[in-house]
Amino acid sequence: MRFSKIHYDMAKRKPAEKQTKGAAQSSKIKDFITSNTTRYIAGLFIFSFAFFAFLSMVSFFFTGNSDQSKIENISFFHWGRVDNIQNWAGLRGAILGDILVNRWFGVSTVFLVYFVAIVGLKMMKTKYFNLLKIFIICSILTIWSSSALAFFFGKLFGDTAFYIGGKHGRILSGLSVANFGIFGTFLILLVFFVIIMAALSRKTIPFLTGLFSKKQKENGESEENESSRKKTWWKRKTENEEKDENDEDFVPQNDKPNILVVDSDSKKDPFSIQEDIDMDISIPEDEIYIPDSESKKRDNLEIEKDDSLVPPPSSEDDDLLEELGVYDPTLDLSQYEHPPIDLLKKYNYSSDNQIDMKEQNNNKDQIIKTLEHYNIKIKSIKATVGPTITLYEIVPEDGVRISKIRNLEDDIAMSLKALGIRIIAPMPGKGTVGIEIPNKDPQIVSMHSIIASRKYQESTFDLPIALGKTITNEVFMVDLTKMPHLLVAGATGQGKSVGLNAAITSMLYKKHPAELKFVLVDPKMVEFNIYSVIEKHFLAKLPDEANPIITDFTKVVHTLNSLTKEMDDRYMLLNQASTRNVKEYNDKFINRRLNPRKGHHFMPYIVVIIDEFGDLIMTAGKEIELPIARIAQKARAVGIHMIIATQRPTTNIITGTIKANFPARVAFRVMAMIDSRTILDNPGANQLIGRGDLLFTQGSDMTRVQCAFVDTPEVEKIARFIGSQRGYPTAFMLPEFTGESGGNNSSDGDDLSNLDDMFEEAARMIVIHQQGSTSLIQRKLSLGYNRAGRIMDQMEHAGIVGPSQGSKPRDVYVQDEYSLEQILKKLKQ
Repeated sequence: MRFSKIHYDMAKRKPAEKQTKGAAQSSKIKDFITSNTTRYIAGLFIFSFAFFAFLSMVSFFFTGNSDQSKIENISFFHWGRVDNIQNWAGLRGAILGDILVNRWFGVSTVFLVYFVAIVGLKMMKTKYFNLLKIFIICSILTIWSSSALAFFFGKLFGDTAFYIGGKHGRILSGLSVANFGIFGTFLILLVFFVIIMAALSRKTIPFLTGLFSKKQKENGESEENESSRKKTWWKRKTENEEKDENDEDFVPQNDKPNILVVDSDSKKDPFSIQEDIDMDISIPEDEIYIPDSESKKRDNLEIEKDDSLVPPPSSEDDDLLEELGVYDPTLDLSQYEHPPIDLLKKYNYSSDNQIDMKEQNNNKDQIIKTLEHYNIKIKSIKATVGPTITLYEIVPEDGVRISKIRNLEDDIAMSLKALGIRIIAPMPGKGTVGIEIPNKDPQIVSMHSIIASRKYQESTFDLPIALGKTITNEVFMVDLTKMPHLLVAGATGQGKSVGLNAAITSMLYKKHPAELKFVLVDPKMVEFNIYSVIEKHFLAKLPDEANPIITDFTKVVHTLNSLTKEMDDRYMLLNQASTRNVKEYNDKFINRRLNPRKGHHFMPYIVVIIDEFGDLIMTAGKEIELPIARIAQKARAVGIHMIIATQRPTTNIITGTIKANFPARVAFRVMAMIDSRTILDNPGANQLIGRGDLLFTQGSDMTRVQCAFVDTPEVEKIARFIGSQRGYPTAFMLPEFTGESGGNNSSDGDDLSNLDDMFEEAARMIVIHQQGSTSLIQRKLSLGYNRAGRIMDQMEHAGIVGPSQGSKPRDVYVQDEYSLEQILKKLKQ
């Protein structure tokens, strides 16, 4: 029994082993058939056959008469010898030419030969085509043209050895003439010709419409109506031409985005490319447009002038304006020259004008393979190639869940061996799923290419910030006055400092020193020190300050409070001038409708840039946060804007108050998803690849940008060029702040006549907790150590707490709030 059971098991196992071997063999055969080598060889054979057929057809037109009698009644597969064959492709060519021309579609067979050649090229993957579209076009053109050639020219070739429309055209045209007559056949061919042209070109229908409208106008309208319509038509044409020439969104042909369109023809090879897409991503030399300083100065004044914002002037204002002319704020530095573009470095690559099709091919195959492994079928793929990132937009089949694709992020990254990918499911405003994959050979986006671009040179932004280029290789610019403040965050070494330098550089290349001032805060003491040479041109500082770059946190507090006073002073001037914002105010002042003797003056934009904001918050706490919140809430209308950067995007650094007043945010790469949510309120910054890769959001839209690279030597050259020119006598002086804030209070703790603003709140907290601890004041009130220590010393001299006991908390002498209120009343008297 035991032996029979073993024998039965072995007999049962043999069919399973045979099935496994059969499956393995079929898998090998399938892999061999679908391999790139097999496809390339097959494509080469198909393309060679198409070329052979084309050569046979061309030769048949010249040698068909002499070869006709020799190949009559001979099959294509006949391997006998036939002498004196004149066809360039030999006996096979003569027979094949006779079949294609006489027995098929005549000259029109060339469309079918063209399609066969396209199939071969597609299998060889040298070029990519939409096979279904080309097949339909070639088939329709073959049938129509063979009939038309036979109808129009059939009799002319009656004495020759071939039919120009082939056997198909001769039969079809004959049937049509027999049933519809000559004029009916002509009408049918004409109608089908119009249909074909309308399907191939969008300009056909407008052309025919204009043609018929012209005929109607010539026959039925009077001469007066005709002349007026012609005038209107020419006027409309001229306006359209002028609009095309002056279009601000005009992009040169070589600046078109690199867009690869990949359509799914079949399950095996759903990849094809639009032929009319320009692959050139370089900027031609003749598109570099650098205006001279004088013309640029006049352009700026014309842009800022808006007569609709200015109330009707009085007669005195008209007389003054006629006598003195428009006020020029740049007159003090009329010889100032903007930095030349040659100071920026060019980065030239031999592959700038090329797309690595092999890389795109491999990525496409891996994406499709991974998705098919999880039974996810797609309709089409569209690849948009950027300088560092390629965006693949896929359209899944109906019924596929988007969450299923979103969960495959790690699997696709592993199959592509990519540094990191990002899946956008779905793409906002599109019916696609986006997969962003880093390029193997990323390109540097130079600041030179951004400044030299037509979009930057012709921009009318008040404070232009050119961040870099998008995935579609377009220059990405924003206007700081529209944001109106910018929050920048990212881990160390991911490009924050370069991004800040790019923002400063883009404004320096566009604005005059009279129109813009910077307040630079640099706790690290090394990032912005390079800009100290332009102190008398573009920098603002407190009076009696030696260093224009602010590095001490106490001076940061003083400067921010001074900016709040500057903001209040500007609002008072706007109120007196009956204007709502700094642009209207400056326009009035330029047109000499505001009296300088009453305190009015031209207001430059002030941009406050703070690096390492997290370090300032940890050191000074609310002393920093409160004036920043005030500036962020109110200063937009008076031309004061802020850019703050931090490498620690945590909730205690980027608080709710900061986020609420900084709607525009830039996120470089961070290490955790929670940090990305803190900055952008969305994940994504943790999936960036670094080295200037960033996400910009303003509202609900999020844009991925490769930041422009500007190196330290380039910034030094720009700063030296500006600093070498004549500047103002001093830097732009901010007002001295003499408020009651404890942040500005430098007195000792024993001065009870000038108590800290937070003194009462701190005293009540100490009495309630019955714990005289300086660290308690720091934690509860978010104050710095120095200020909390001064408050504790003041409470000691007021008799609320006892003297210091080392590491132990001080004794609290006041036991209840009523006793505390009595002490506070005495201090106020």
